[in-house]
Amino acid sequence: MAGHSKWANIKHKKAATDKARGKLWSKLIREVTVAAKEGGGDINANPRLRLAVDKARGANMPNDTVDRAIKRGAGGEDDSSYDEIRYEGYGPSGVAIIVDCMTDNRNRTASEVRHAFSKHGGNLGTDGSVAYMFSKKGIISYGPGADEDAIMEAALEAGAEDVVENDDGSVDVYADPDEFSDVLEAMRVAGYEPDNAEVTFDAENSSPLDLENAEKLLRLIEFLEDLDDVQEVYSNADISSEIMEQLEG
Repeated sequence: MAGHSKWANIKHKKAATDKARGKLWSKLIREVTVAAKEGGGDINANPRLRLAVDKARGANMPNDTVDRAIKRGAGGEDDSSYDEIRYEGYGPSGVAIIVDCMTDNRNRTASEVRHAFSKHGGNLGTDGSVAYMFSKKGIISYGPGADEDAIMEAALEAGAEDVVENDDGSVDVYADPDEFSDVLEAMRVAGYEPDNAEVTFDAENSSPLDLENAEKLLRLIEFLEDLDDVQEVYSNADISSEIMEQLEG
């Protein structure tokens, strides 16, 4: 199966993440702590915690930092109370956007997210206005030049749902979110360390953007991701490798 590559977007996100690693780690620690608080500290019995730990390790967070966050949450030492809120809206050129937040002050978060959208040419929608366009998927990505046949064999053996070779030579392995951690671990054991791996909301249909609107959208997403209460931002934007290179040039 052939697909349009997400590789340009993944590279861009990784570069932005590296610049803001401290802020990213604080968000990941929050996610690990809340997951352990809600479902216990055993990653084998708590799928949400296992995903949070996978994500933290994927961001090169030290193991002792992860362990402390688990102990704080599971041991009842964390007395903060966070609400999980999802906002849906539209960015430049009508791109669909989902913003997942974790907050101890709903009014502050709503105000900040609304401001981000209005400042960058977007607008908030109602609950359910864009979520129907997305489905939750585990995606394990390998960069251009990856051996699709070998990865496909290992992925299907590991229980993956699908393997997609993209038009730039990158390869995406799709897994059921509930099986994601097991598939990822099996791929690593088989010797295929991914360049990116995450459970994400994948759009059923993408929205291609020209240079101007791609620039506006990335500014909006980066502004949103910089907010302390925002955990994840998803969109159905389709930004070509050529346009992404122009933006980064």
